[in-house]
Amino acid sequence: MQTVLVLGANGLIGAACCRALSDAGFRVLGLGRRGHALTASSPCQGWMVHDLTTLDRRAWAECLTGVDIVVNAAGALQDGPRDNLDAIHATMPTELCAAAPPGMRLVQISAAGVSPEASTEFFRSKARGDAAIARSACDWVILRPSLVLAPEAYGGTALLRGAAALPGVLPVVLPDSAVKTVHVDDLSAAVVAAARGDIAPGTCADVTNDTAWPLPELTARIRSWLGLPPPRLRLPVPAPLLALIGKGADALGWLGWRSPLRSTAMTVLRDGVGGDPGPLRAAGLPPPCDLDDTLAALPATRQERLYARLYFLLPLAIAVLSLFWLISGLVALARPGAAASVLSESALPGWAIQTAVIGGAVTDVALGLGILWRRWCRASALGMIAVSLIYLLGGTLFAPGLWLDPLGPLVKVLPSILLALVVWLGVEDR
Repeated sequence: MQTVLVLGANGLIGAACCRALSDAGFRVLGLGRRGHALTASSPCQGWMVHDLTTLDRRAWAECLTGVDIVVNAAGALQDGPRDNLDAIHATMPTELCAAAPPGMRLVQISAAGVSPEASTEFFRSKARGDAAIARSACDWVILRPSLVLAPEAYGGTALLRGAAALPGVLPVVLPDSAVKTVHVDDLSAAVVAAARGDIAPGTCADVTNDTAWPLPELTARIRSWLGLPPPRLRLPVPAPLLALIGKGADALGWLGWRSPLRSTAMTVLRDGVGGDPGPLRAAGLPPPCDLDDTLAALPATRQERLYARLYFLLPLAIAVLSLFWLISGLVALARPGAAASVLSESALPGWAIQTAVIGGAVTDVALGLGILWRRWCRASALGMIAVSLIYLLGGTLFAPGLWLDPLGPLVKVLPSILLALVVWLGVEDR
């Protein structure tokens, strides 16, 4: 039994490759950088936890011990705190190939449209990595998929679902953009064929179907696939607004949020997602299924519709919580006397009241800022729940009259607890 090492095995494409390779009779090892994401339900027979960008040739040689085939499904969309495109797309494959024994099969999953002269660093860095692999002594095959549609919603596929499920509205974004798609199973089948040796060494082929769809029409077809009624309004999204959204998503990217709305994704969609299925057919593989067959093969159940409808609510919930806690803390810091007057009739001494007001205000501001940072979002949401419960307990003990206040200062804490719980449950890694 041959052993396959899948890089980026906990990603959308990597996980699909692991399942297909395991079903095909290979012994599958996975490599990822976050151990907690490597679940027991994975088909991999073993896991290595590494940051791919930190592995040198010696470390790669250790990772490749006993490995017959490597499938590189690792990638990133844009530079950020956790991602360096040149390191992951170009330097990493170069170090891997230098450490690999001559003749080892390497299946590189790149992207349709890569070119040294491409408009984004995503494609340019992918092109440098593909070139390094092509120069190596490995027995290589490079597969370049178009937009991958899969049962799992992540990145661009999740964004399409969310846009398609907006209530009553269908956003018309980049109407001149044409997008080709591929079912993730067709891509993983091509990976299995390459691993078996059914695709000749030195093959570089796009993995895509024949038809390119205008982006608004693709969104409309996904809406129909979800089982939602036709939109009452088709709302054009001006290019300047789209560019502004991309810049905002880029800024959030430096706080750890890897949004599919970042400027790289917008540029890729503006340029279109194409690909030539001819070389794949010439390699002897059947053509990938078209969009209708792809959607028919994907589940469109209640949980799909629920996820799509709630897609944009999670970032809105984070923004509302941040604003609520920041304003609460800043107002208390700006008017500590007014904030302290709420407890003026309690039995607490003055110094304790002032300490509670200033300490609570600083805590509020810290939580309001912390929830915006991806790394601390879930911890901040839990902190908001804990602090809210302390406020409720303190108010009940020392100012019980606040429960009957017409403005409901204590009652209004309850929905904020629930919203923080939704964020804590909704934010997760793959």
